Amino acid sequence: MAGYYGTPAQQRLQAQAEASAGFIKATPGACQTGRTMGTDNPERLGWERIFEFLERDGVCGFRLIQKDAADSFASRLEKQGFRFDRWDVFVTDRASALAASEKILAQPLPDGFRDLAPPSGSESEEMARIQALMGAAGVVPFSGSMLMGDNGPAVTVTVGDTDGAAIAAAHGYLPHNTFSPYHGYAWGGLVAVSEAQRGKGLGNYVNARMIVNVFRDLDATHIYELVSATNIPSRRMVEASGLRHDPGLVCGVATLREGQRLTR
Repeated sequence: MAGYYGTPAQQRLQAQAEASAGFIKATPGACQTGRTMGTDNPERLGWERIFEFLERDGVCGFRLIQKDAADSFASRLEKQGFRFDRWDVFVTDRASALAASEKILAQPLPDGFRDLAPPSGSESEEMARIQALMGAAGVVPFSGSMLMGDNGPAVTVTVGDTDGAAIAAAHGYLPHNTFSPYHGYAWGGLVAVSEAQRGKGLGNYVNARMIVNVFRDLDATHIYELVSATNIPSRRMVEASGLRHDPGLVCGVATLREGQRLTR
C-alpha cells in the first residue's frame, strides 16, 4: 500500500486517484484532486467520462469552475441523481502570498512547539501521525504517497511539540496539468490543528509555512485554498496569508444525492 488512510471507501478512492496519475497528467480537462478523480474543465474532459467516474466511484471533484457554469453543472448533475457540494475559492499571486505569509513566520512559535522535518516516507510512523491528525480534525487526508509528493510536486509541513508529536499540519501541491490555464496554480489545504492546541495561532503559522514552501519549492505562480461559506475561522486564516475570495470561481464535489459531504 502507499499509505492509504480512512474508511475502505476512502482508501479505494485514494488508490484510484493514484493509479490514474498518468491519465490525469496527459488528459485535457483532467486534474488531480487527490481523493477522487477530478476536472478543471468538464466540457473539455467530457461529460460522458465524468459520468463514468461518477457511476464507478460515486464521486468526482471539480476545481476552479466559473460560478455561472457551476450553476448549470449542478442542475445537470441533479438530473442524474448527484448532488454538487461547493467550496468558496480564495486565491492570490506569489508576491501577495509571500509578503503576508513571511510576516506571519517572522513571529516565533509559542514555547513548546517547533517545526518538524518532512515525513520520511509514505508509510512511515510520522506520516501515519499526520494523517491521523488530519482525520481527527475532520479533514479527509490524501494518501501518504500524495502527501510525500510521489505522484507529483508537493509539500507537507508539520509543527510538533517538544516530544515530536504532530500538532499542526498543512499540505500543498500542483493539481493542474499542462493543458490547463491554471497549470502554475498550487492548491493548499488539509490544514489541521490538534483540538487541545487550538487558539494559539498554529493554524495561521502552518498554513503560512506551507504557502512559502509551495512558492519556493514548487515554483507556483499562484495559490488557492477552498473554504466552506460557514467556516469563518478558516476564512480568516487564509486571508491572513494574503488570499482573497474570488466570487467568480467555485470548487466542488459531485456525490450521490444521499451521500455525506466528502470533507469539511
